[in-house]
Amino acid sequence: MKGTVGELGEFGLIRELTSRLTSTPAVRIGPGDDAAVVTAPDRRVVASTDVLLEGRHFRRDWSTAYDVGRKAAAQNLADIAAMGAVPTAILLGLVVPAELPATWATELMDGLRDECQVAGAAVVGGDVVRGEVITVAITALGDLRNVEPVTRSGAQPGDVVAVTGWLGWSAAGHAVLTRGFRSPRAFVEAHRRPEPPYHAGPAAAGLGATAMTDVSDGLVADLGHIAEASKVRIDLQSQKIDVPSQMADIGTACGVDPLQWVLSGGEDHAIVATFPPDVKLPARWKVIGEVLNPSALPQVTVDGAPWTKSGWDHFGDDDVVD
Repeated sequence: MKGTVGELGEFGLIRELTSRLTSTPAVRIGPGDDAAVVTAPDRRVVASTDVLLEGRHFRRDWSTAYDVGRKAAAQNLADIAAMGAVPTAILLGLVVPAELPATWATELMDGLRDECQVAGAAVVGGDVVRGEVITVAITALGDLRNVEPVTRSGAQPGDVVAVTGWLGWSAAGHAVLTRGFRSPRAFVEAHRRPEPPYHAGPAAAGLGATAMTDVSDGLVADLGHIAEASKVRIDLQSQKIDVPSQMADIGTACGVDPLQWVLSGGEDHAIVATFPPDVKLPARWKVIGEVLNPSALPQVTVDGAPWTKSGWDHFGDDDVVD
């Protein structure tokens, strides 16, 4: 496709974007009307929203438009899964400069569509508007399928803490990109396109998870939300947390303890949950800690000691991708 989004115009751009979409059985009315209609058999809808801003959450010299689309969808759909729900749909709010090549916008939509297909969801509508900074705002919807949502507030002393998915890979990839490199490719790709274990959220709900969240701001930070909401302390055991050898090599090259990426790095969107101690967990889940009674110590400790390195903060400098 040649030209810019300004040359296409609002309605021409919308036609190009929606022509690339697929649907699912949950979508009764998709893009093209005043609003979409998505089935909600459970009669409860799980909803989440998030925003990606160019220069803060992504860089066009680091990530393609397709990468940004995959990432934008993934971080929102992971929130739905972390409630124990099945993702069904997303809505897109897109702000772009008029001079942006039209192919960037269409490739973004391809990424959104393909990540939705991984999760079993669909893009069902949205809005586009002209602005100076590329902004991608996503609202995700999900269906609980007759189970209770798993919130952050149900962890109990005696529960185990278990995780499934990648930890620290996106942060390690960010470190590689910051230094002007593009390899090891697996870590760079993990930063560009996280791979949340969508199936794990509903599965954890079925296993009796007492609390759950996705790791978007860092393992310690996100478990801190669970500890605060549940009024408990969580202790992680570092020897139970995997640090891949290649990540350790990157850490050596960068002068960084890779455990810092694993415990404080965000945007992997792994699923971490607490379970009663007698629950038999599938092999994909790794037990990494335990839930304790509250104490004078911080709400999340590592090997019984405070962990002082914080996670991502959207109003701090950590989240800037330059």
